[in-house]
Amino acid sequence: MQNWKIKKNSSEGERMKAAAFDYVKAKNLVEAVALLSEHGEDARLIAGGQTLLATLNLRLSEPSILIDITAVSELKGISVQGNMLRIGALVTHTEIESSDLIAQHAPLLKEAAPHIAHRAIRNLGTWGGSLAYGDPAAEWPACSLALDAIMIIQGPNGVRKVSAKDFFIDLYTTTLQEDEILVASEIPLASSNQVHSFQELARRHGDYAAVGLAAMIRTDKGKVQTCRLAFFSVAAIPTMASKAQAFIEGKSIDAALIQQAVNLAREEIETLADITNSQETKTHLLG
Repeated sequence: MQNWKIKKNSSEGERMKAAAFDYVKAKNLVEAVALLSEHGEDARLIAGGQTLLATLNLRLSEPSILIDITAVSELKGISVQGNMLRIGALVTHTEIESSDLIAQHAPLLKEAAPHIAHRAIRNLGTWGGSLAYGDPAAEWPACSLALDAIMIIQGPNGVRKVSAKDFFIDLYTTTLQEDEILVASEIPLASSNQVHSFQELARRHGDYAAVGLAAMIRTDKGKVQTCRLAFFSVAAIPTMASKAQAFIEGKSIDAALIQQAVNLAREEIETLADITNSQETKTHLLG
């Protein structure tokens, strides 16, 4: 275990610097969980650091210790286990984008990956970091919701599993406790009767989405068997259009059905304005 002190910048004029903190590099998952349990709310996990480092420099987050989990092997890798695709928390966006297993068993993720920021960020940013941060404008939380993912969480009391629909509970807030680590996600393998679509509206490529949609349907004999429509960057958490989904299921898709589903989605989802788009604009774009 490595442990050293990052010294506080002595210049009062340099405001864009992180406050002082200790740094520890955990060797394995047991050690990482133990460190979180020991330090509680004063600790933060760091892997890709694409979100955390910015919040540290802006003094939006001032932990007393950073726990580096990049060496924890239990958090790595993409694999098929039974009828589930397992994605480790430390898997990067680029690994997802280039993985043959992802392309075969969760093609929605492969389609979504290029929309995430820019290549440099995708090379470092991680699947687990995006989910744990719970950014309502991020792609992976909505995709995990559309694909009915299960979150595998490790804490001092053992492992627990939480469905994606229960994992995101408020703005930047998930069910993860202070002493828990998101280890991986499990996603049901895509079936031959499953199709998907990923749509994102942004001012420029790489910007946060004004509105986005991760969609998946399964069909049977020309009719929709299962429909999942997960919108992001419209509310405080990624949001399912449950009434529109229920309306679509059991029917054959045509233009009239789509328009009615659009109307239902606009009616049921209470959008939130952001710094560039009003609530009315968000609701319009949602359709």
